[in-house]
Amino acid sequence: MKARRHPDELLVGLVSVSDRASQGTYQDQGIPALQSWLGRALASPWQAETRLIPDEHETIVRTLIELVDETGCDLVLTTGGTGPARRDVTPEATLAAGTKEMPGFGEQMRQISLNFVPTAILSRQAAVIRETPAHAALIINLPGQPKSIQETLEGLKDAQGNTLVHGIFAAVPYCIDLIGGPYIDTHDTVCKAFRPKSAVRQRP
Repeated sequence: MKARRHPDELLVGLVSVSDRASQGTYQDQGIPALQSWLGRALASPWQAETRLIPDEHETIVRTLIELVDETGCDLVLTTGGTGPARRDVTPEATLAAGTKEMPGFGEQMRQISLNFVPTAILSRQAAVIRETPAHAALIINLPGQPKSIQETLEGLKDAQGNTLVHGIFAAVPYCIDLIGGPYIDTHDTVCKAFRPKSAVRQRP
């Protein structure tokens, strides 16, 4: 297990699934986009473990399990491999690694993306909880493009910054609470975490 520098430090695994990027013929954009967004959104401490792997079912399953069971990640975000192409197997591998499906995340991601492109109905992003006797983590598939990653995490806002449609990350901190992970705080201007009043800690 990776050591935490603070009791509430979030350990997050960032996995980019791409044949070309893993072979070095294409520069990966998914992991840098995720690191940049988390850096802007998270107000609490965090550290990331990154993996760049090909679109291969067994490799994806093995990577997800390793990040949760061995590294101890509380949250794993994947990017890429969620379309209808034959090599797109990230959702199937994610479901294989999970012990409990969380379909609301995929439903909301497609709903957000449909505000931008009609081809959002072709996306197959999934989310699961992986539970072991000692640990649990949330695993979420995200789109492959940096712009789409930001849109699905943040949601939609009007010109004044008011939320029109909640992004999926608003529900992530409370989900991590419920499975026994660290308390995640966010910068409200980027993504306001939603919790029931009884679960909110007073900010220092």
